[in-house]
Amino acid sequence: MPVPVIMPKFGFTLESCEIVRWLVNEGDRVRSGDPLCEVTTDKVNMEVEAPEDGIVHQLLYKEGDVVPVTEVICYLLREDEAAAAAPPVQSDAPSAQSAPVATPLARRIAQSNHLDLAAVQGSGRDGKITRRDVEQALQKVRATPAARRLAAEHGIDLAQVQGTGPRGRVQGADVHAALSAPAPAPVATPPEAPAKPLGKRDTQPVPPPSIPEPAERRVVRLEGMRRTIAQRLQKSFQTAPHIFLEATAEMSAVAHLRSVLKARGAKLTVTAVLIKACAWALGKHPTLNATIEDDQISYWHTANIGMAVALEDGLIVPVIHHAERLSLQAIQQEVDRLAELARAGKLTLDQVSGGTFSISNMGMFGVDRFTAIINPPQVAILAVGRIVQQFVPDSEGKPVLKPMLNLMLSADHRVVDGAHAAYFLRDLREALETPAMLVW
Repeated sequence: MPVPVIMPKFGFTLESCEIVRWLVNEGDRVRSGDPLCEVTTDKVNMEVEAPEDGIVHQLLYKEGDVVPVTEVICYLLREDEAAAAAPPVQSDAPSAQSAPVATPLARRIAQSNHLDLAAVQGSGRDGKITRRDVEQALQKVRATPAARRLAAEHGIDLAQVQGTGPRGRVQGADVHAALSAPAPAPVATPPEAPAKPLGKRDTQPVPPPSIPEPAERRVVRLEGMRRTIAQRLQKSFQTAPHIFLEATAEMSAVAHLRSVLKARGAKLTVTAVLIKACAWALGKHPTLNATIEDDQISYWHTANIGMAVALEDGLIVPVIHHAERLSLQAIQQEVDRLAELARAGKLTLDQVSGGTFSISNMGMFGVDRFTAIINPPQVAILAVGRIVQQFVPDSEGKPVLKPMLNLMLSADHRVVDGAHAAYFLRDLREALETPAMLVW
């Protein structure tokens, strides 16, 4: 019997996944563990693997379809079943011959990078395209996957796009700029020579070339990560009654600590300090270190702090697990590692799951203050602005210039009372103003 391949349940609360792209075609031979398709969960993109060796027989869903978990998405045939179930031979020989022949790995790399295999010269046997051929083609025009996808959707030649990324890599913003740039004006051809010479009074001005009107809008589909973010945050804001509490923390002690470490050649970011301080404060106020699903509230004994990382396609929140047990140095190393994986699109499901509290720091973008929407099923999130120099009164009432940080807490009022949220902010401010508290 054909072997069914089901949509896996990647997370406990996951109900459906969207098929981003198929990595195989019907009739392809696969081995156990080979990736069949890429799907997007509510957190990251994952691959569905073949449960055993076989031949891909039937793809039941197309790219872009949202499939409930545990539904069959395709079937695999064993070798002895393949002949009986083989599809009829198509008579369209020229189209079959025109399709580029490539190894499964080469095809998968090309698809994930939105590279047209027809433009790749194969170096394998009988011109077959190999992994090395695809990688060499990708090196000719350095571009992010998002930029390649946009270019493929709109027929843009990446070789004609000026890249602004590292070493000239084309970014998604570069393709957007190329799409919005007006088309070059047509070159005006000189008028035909008149039948008789024109005098000065007979000279006629040449009309200026017409400039095409720019497109009024660019329409893109709400899909993939952007669609997941939209659905989750809409549901969060509609179902969780948000309360917002604001406080400011004086950051002189943190600034001094960072400068001392910098002089020793060590790196410490404000984000790492915030993660440690939040973990410390959550230990005192477990009401905020919680998740809510349906009518059940779970209070966690460990602080798994999510940090929002901005990507081209949206936002992702990798998690620093057991932050209360980690030193500032260990947290900094984990922050750097997860941020690099996030921007490379290599985060695993474990690295973005299990968060009990989140931090969204937009200080590096010059934002003074903002409010954040809670990341479900968590019950609180901290929005952090930039550090600004402000005059504050000293013990004698005289104005002194101090580095001040704005903290805005969003909490789910179904779980968190206003007083508990206020006490948490009070202790968080104490930890930031006196970092020595974090080692106690």
